[in-house]
Amino acid sequence: MPTAKICGLSTPETVAAAIAGGASHIGFVFFGKSPRDITPEAAARLAPAARAANVKVVAVTVDADDALLERLASILKPDLIQLHGKEIPSRAREVAVRTGAGVIKALSISTASDLDAARTYETVVEHLMFDAKPPEGSDLPGGVGASFDWTLLSGRRFERPWFLAGGLDPWNVAEALWQSGAPLVDVSSGVERGAGIKDPLLISAFLEAVRRA
Repeated sequence: MPTAKICGLSTPETVAAAIAGGASHIGFVFFGKSPRDITPEAAARLAPAARAANVKVVAVTVDADDALLERLASILKPDLIQLHGKEIPSRAREVAVRTGAGVIKALSISTASDLDAARTYETVVEHLMFDAKPPEGSDLPGGVGASFDWTLLSGRRFERPWFLAGGLDPWNVAEALWQSGAPLVDVSSGVERGAGIKDPLLISAFLEAVRRA
């Protein structure tokens, strides 16, 4: 059965909704340009509830420098660090060694050939994530509600578990799962009532849709 990551959380109520709905992962964003950006200290106050429920804590970063990674490792102690920038495989390996956390590498997809990059990361990461390429001129690498052709992933096999991301919401996630065969899905803007404002009811609806898929 597929499971889900709820990304960009920032309040106790939304963390609680993710846990109650059966999320396997929750994500906190550490990227100043994002409306979901929070501090490592704020995330560390929200994380214990997830850990008590055996929900994995993910720190989402975009080309983070070593200083931020070390702060995250010491303050938040995430289970996984998501690399959502232009990090190359050697950097992904370095992040894992430096922080002691597993790594999720997000790749931007618009055509089938974009999936080929996954092979270069499979030996150095714990998970892959396939997200839509952001619109031209966007300051954000994800979380903008864009999607791609989910059938590009149908029948594809990878050495690591992978997330489908990009443009998912409670109304289309079942179709996305059916078309892609994804074992894991990731949602951010699709469960918001405004930029960066998560809605506990939408989180619950999304997770129910995943459970029923």
